[in-house]
Amino acid sequence: MACAALVGLLAYGMTANATGDSIDQALAEGKRPSAPEQTLPELGAAGEAKSLSDYRGQVVVVNVWATWCKPCVDELPLLERAHERMQKSNGLVLGINREDFTEKALTMNKELGLTFPSLRDRDGQFTQEHLQVARVPETFVLDRKGRIAAHRAGQIDQKWLDETLPPLLAEKA
Repeated sequence: MACAALVGLLAYGMTANATGDSIDQALAEGKRPSAPEQTLPELGAAGEAKSLSDYRGQVVVVNVWATWCKPCVDELPLLERAHERMQKSNGLVLGINREDFTEKALTMNKELGLTFPSLRDRDGQFTQEHLQVARVPETFVLDRKGRIAAHRAGQIDQKWLDETLPPLLAEKA
């Protein structure tokens, strides 16, 4: 009985991992998969909803974060600085707050002086199903055509941004 359960768990793990690797696999093959089109509500904007496709024409750093995630909170000031610099080159940072309380996320934004917009993935379903996010933080960079051009699981740093953003910001739409 325990052996059957272990085999089932291993099979699930292999399947889940294969799905989670498809964006990274496409990027490794030099492909840029299209960003998902579904809408999410804007954090703190009742009734407003946005899709990643609403930002086509801009380079977008999409960061999936939560207030209960220390690495997420630690990288938010870095993302704010990147947002301020990218605006000069028609780019922006876009947060996706995942599995969090709206009030906590809004308080965190205010405390840190964040000016970049965030969408709200209340139950984590959007980021899990469409971006294959298993844990936060995760960061994706969209090119000006709305395609995923880079991905980083875990906390980002300035070095990664410096290597990733300049070539994408130099591209034409």
